[in-house]
Amino acid sequence: MTPFLCMLVIAEMVVIMILLFRTPLRKLVMIVMDRLKDSRGPILSTVATTLFVFLVSTLYSIMRIQKRSMETGAVNPTDHVLLANHILDASLMGFCLFLGLMIDRLHYYVKRFDSAEGIKTVTKAKKTYSTTDSDSN
Repeated sequence: MTPFLCMLVIAEMVVIMILLFRTPLRKLVMIVMDRLKDSRGPILSTVATTLFVFLVSTLYSIMRIQKRSMETGAVNPTDHVLLANHILDASLMGFCLFLGLMIDRLHYYVKRFDSAEGIKTVTKAKKTYSTTDSDSN
């Protein structure tokens, strides 16, 4: 599970970096994100919910291991390795959920900013046209 989560974190960070800078690749990512959000089923929310359920399960396992070590009074080496692995998985899952939220908000703001910028250029062109038209009269 850890290698998959590491690849997911890296992929989400790449998408965030693409959304931050104006490149031709950003337009492609925006189109893909629009298609994912406007698809028939709620794909992204289903994936996020599944990841959240796994996160809660991992946190429950962490609490069980800690409770077991408190009862015995000694730390079992196997429990110690399991605890470290569960903590790593839980932190990666939480970070994936956070980056997913960041991607969602960045997509929303970039889309809104681009549409507002398009409106500005249209109104600027109209003002230029109206001033040149009034100067000729």
